[in-house]
Amino acid sequence: MTKRAFTFPGQGSQAVGMGKDLAQDFPEARAVFDEVDAALGQKLSQLMFEGPDDALRLTENAQPALMAVSLAVVRVLEARGVSVATHAAFVAGHSLGEYSALCAAGAFTIADTARLLKLRGQSMQQAVPVGQGAMAAILGLDLEAVERAAADGSDGEICAVANDNAPGQVVISGHVGAVNRAIELCKAAGAKRALPLPVSAPFHCPLMRPAADAMAEALDRVAMRAPVVPLVANVLARPITDPAEIRKRLVEQVTGMVRWTESVAWLAGEGGVTQLLELGAGKVLSGLAKRIAPDVATASIGAPADVQGFLATLAS
Repeated sequence: MTKRAFTFPGQGSQAVGMGKDLAQDFPEARAVFDEVDAALGQKLSQLMFEGPDDALRLTENAQPALMAVSLAVVRVLEARGVSVATHAAFVAGHSLGEYSALCAAGAFTIADTARLLKLRGQSMQQAVPVGQGAMAAILGLDLEAVERAAADGSDGEICAVANDNAPGQVVISGHVGAVNRAIELCKAAGAKRALPLPVSAPFHCPLMRPAADAMAEALDRVAMRAPVVPLVANVLARPITDPAEIRKRLVEQVTGMVRWTESVAWLAGEGGVTQLLELGAGKVLSGLAKRIAPDVATASIGAPADVQGFLATLAS
């Protein structure tokens, strides 16, 4: 018996053209994009389908856009008899993907999720003046070594681990100077590569406190139901269902580490999951899952052919 978790991608998976074929082939997908456009008062779908890329990459656009593609896939599958409630044991999402996961599991409406992510993107962007923050991917060094380098590199500034994505792939975030010092320390400790990331703000570190405060206020005003299946939360790497705790953890997530390695390991271990389905744009999470839990089957569903392929496997 296949036990599945539905997972939802985060920022970096966006690409111009995403969702366009879904909208052309499935009315359910088109309806999601129309609903997001209406909720935001913005032609976000046009930006997704046609670009320009630099506008789509803006955090305030990329976050709701990625959610829209994920939820389009969810609605297309639901119309064909595949739902979170009946086919998933858990949901999880990488950073902004946590909101997509909660929306897919019925905790938020699509319109509320779009507005929350627009605000999240804007407040994260505004939390730190442009040029003062940075992020870097550290490859080939374990989490503990990167944490030590981040702490030693801080030197009165802030540098912290933002994402524990997979074994040997850790992202750090903070003040530019502190991140640069940590990069050199990681190289000295044996990192294979240390790559500055082309991001506009230092996500998932204490510099995001103003954004966390903004999200706390916004989440207090939004109706939330318990998800139909548990959410494996980024900051806990454990399942939760209580709306009050989910709100708290979503706020913590803005400044806290995305514990993705632990989350996938928990799903594959204690969670008993045998298949991870990535719903939405790109295949980043499927690639990470193969490194974290190689015995777990993975599949990415982001285009019409993926939908048909998955439905065919269920029928066989």
